[in-house]
Amino acid sequence: MNLDTFWADAMKFLWDAGWSIVGVIAIIVGAFFAAWILRFVIRRVVAQIVSGVKKNANVTDTQSLLASPLAAVRLVQRTRTLGTVLSNIVNVTIVIIAAIMIVNLLAPTIIGSLAILTAAIGAGLGFGAQNIVKDILNGLFMVVEDQLGVGDVVDLGPATGVVETVGIRITQVRDVNGTLWFVRNGEILRVGNMSQGWSRVIIDLAIPYDADVEAVQERMLDTANALAHDPKWRSRVLEKPEMWGLESISGEALVIRLVIKTRTSAKDDVARELRSRLKRAIDEMGVQLPSLNSIVLTGFEGAASVTGSRPPRTHPTTVVPPKAPKTKRPPKATP
Repeated sequence: MNLDTFWADAMKFLWDAGWSIVGVIAIIVGAFFAAWILRFVIRRVVAQIVSGVKKNANVTDTQSLLASPLAAVRLVQRTRTLGTVLSNIVNVTIVIIAAIMIVNLLAPTIIGSLAILTAAIGAGLGFGAQNIVKDILNGLFMVVEDQLGVGDVVDLGPATGVVETVGIRITQVRDVNGTLWFVRNGEILRVGNMSQGWSRVIIDLAIPYDADVEAVQERMLDTANALAHDPKWRSRVLEKPEMWGLESISGEALVIRLVIKTRTSAKDDVARELRSRLKRAIDEMGVQLPSLNSIVLTGFEGAASVTGSRPPRTHPTTVVPPKAPKTKRPPKATP
């Protein structure tokens, strides 16, 4: 090989390599641009839906939706969750497509070889990847069916707490102790959502065996009604308090049950305030509460006590009040 042929081959190799590098850079830049465009569209759609809900409810911040219809809060939470999941899907899809295009540009013959190789090892990888596919499909169905959303207080079995992130494979839940749990979507067999619809405050009051049950029940119901009509608390109570009456009889005490239907975000606040008022009311009656040997806590009191279960605060949206229709003045009477 003479020197001229060597340099010709070297220049041809560098020329081809240069164009390949330019093609790879173009694919990467195009992938970033496509991902940015799609994420921008997703964020735009989510912002439009959230802004529309705020305008219809005539509020300027997501926190104010707590006093609005419950469907509006669910729509905002579900829209934001769907936006997060769609953004993750866009990122993964564009990365895979860009990687295939780069490999095809650098070595076109590898794609055909990879197809044959993939067919050979597909059975082995399929068995190992079925859990990933299960996680992705289960996560999509949970979001589409509105089983949970960001900010909900849920019981997923492996973990109980506030949902912080819903991904295509992992759901992040922070419990009452502050521990962040990463739960695979495919391992979630049941979802107990304590943030949808309404909640119920259940107060079981133990009184001595010789107490006047009817008088205590009447005083408890009056105290609960006073709470429900208080200007500070009436927006958090959905229905009138109900006295369910004598719940159990034992040798130690009589247990009377009082319930109030409240908003999901205000359950614990209403329960604590009602307990304080009942304590003062019972003391004023002179009823001495019995000493119980044990106290058993049931339900999801620990999970619902998380103060972080609030919708994320957003920037205020300008709300234009509707213009009052102009009324036509009646014509002046001619003499």
